[in-house]
Amino acid sequence: MLQHLRPALVLIILLSAITGLVYPLAITAIAQIAMPYQANGSLIEKNGVVVGSALIGQWFTSDRYFHPRPSATNAPDPKDPSKTIDAPYNAANSSGSNLGPTSKALADRVKAGVKAWRALAGSGPVPADAVTASASGLDPDISPANALAQVASVAKARGLPQDEVRTLVQGAIEGRFLGLIGEPRVNVLRLNLALDRLKSS
Repeated sequence: MLQHLRPALVLIILLSAITGLVYPLAITAIAQIAMPYQANGSLIEKNGVVVGSALIGQWFTSDRYFHPRPSATNAPDPKDPSKTIDAPYNAANSSGSNLGPTSKALADRVKAGVKAWRALAGSGPVPADAVTASASGLDPDISPANALAQVASVAKARGLPQDEVRTLVQGAIEGRFLGLIGEPRVNVLRLNLALDRLKSS
């Protein structure tokens, strides 16, 4: 019987070592050599201190900053752990709302978002990503239309010329990968950090 078990045990140990140790270490080493910034979380620093990641959005609410798209993430209610409360951009609980197109709660949320957007950016078309959450709830980017529509309110709050802020936004637009994949986008954290530098310069 042992002669039948030995090959199976050797194979299990060998495959476990290859797939559980050798392969992950090899991929980690390749990633660290080929793209260390991405492999380490695409961290963004300000004055030598990590302030976030280019891959995970943050909740900016001040009029002095560009706002991200809505987030449907939540967290346990501190008063009642059996319930949840809204916690935008909670990276520990990535999720969408799971509300369908016929959901009254979703329709009400979008209507409230449109109203808030009108107060922020005024009239004109409302970019879809200004009133809808991403599937993860952590999208770090907004559309160029969304960012450009916020220029007037951010410039007013900071006392800056609109043209200067608009130029900053246009310089922050990232194009499609290889010119084909994805959509043009603006990373909100990077844009807001550039905005702070513009103010201090």
